[in-house]
Amino acid sequence: MRLLVTGREGQVAQALLGLDAPGLSVTAAGRPELDLTDAASIREAIALHRPDVLVNAAAYTAVDKAETDEDAAQAVNGEGAGNAAAAAHAAGLPIVHLSTDYVFAGDKSGPYVESDATAPQGAYGRSKLAGERLVAERNPHHAILRTAWVYGPYGANFLKTMLRLAETRDTLRVVADQRGTPTYAPDIANGIVAVAQRMLDRPDASDRQGIFHMVAGGSTTWAGFAAEIFRLSAERGGPSAAVEPIATADYPTPARRPANSRLDTSRFRSVFGHELPAWESGVPRCLDALGIGPRA
Repeated sequence: MRLLVTGREGQVAQALLGLDAPGLSVTAAGRPELDLTDAASIREAIALHRPDVLVNAAAYTAVDKAETDEDAAQAVNGEGAGNAAAAAHAAGLPIVHLSTDYVFAGDKSGPYVESDATAPQGAYGRSKLAGERLVAERNPHHAILRTAWVYGPYGANFLKTMLRLAETRDTLRVVADQRGTPTYAPDIANGIVAVAQRMLDRPDASDRQGIFHMVAGGSTTWAGFAAEIFRLSAERGGPSAAVEPIATADYPTPARRPANSRLDTSRFRSVFGHELPAWESGVPRCLDALGIGPRA
């Protein structure tokens, strides 16, 4: 199976490139070769690399900056996603598109299911919701995978930020009233491969098309995530700090974050027969990848 992944430097794109599975070939293409805002460049990349599935992992991810730069976010996450879907459809390919928990308001008491009403609270969420709708409109053979709290050994993310700050601080104040599921990028990559393969196995199966929630098992808060990072890092002789739980109101940001980012993955497990590991399992694997290994 040949995958063409939009974007080269993102966490999920890098994780996909790092997979080593029999019969799997992954190519990642980013700007200027493949630019989501340039529909022709997507078509040309597909013609050059001849994939079986297009994976749209590229995105405008500057959540706070999007509040004052919404046009740019919409160009990539909205119309750009639609461009990718249309190009895949023209080539007769399915598309796997990554979306986010930010399409929800975050005020539900329990985990969100795919049919829950969307109500993004900021520009980033609005742009990703626009992308979902355009992908569905422009390519009937689509799987939209909503994920959340992505981290890994590549790029910038919460885990790496915590470790960096712990090198110079004894205590870190971390938000404790937002709940969600930290999801390790390589686990997302494996989930994407499972989805893509099953879409190819039965291209006419309508139940394998649509929106699916794909996150790790369990949930925690940002403060809980930080505490687990520091606990394991300290055991390995790496950076660590005490965690002081705070409220969201004590750490204001330009963009509002969902208080509840939990996503119900029942439909994903049922349709694709795949389940991501518990969120806790990704932390030691990420520390290993960063060179913060167990003590000898």
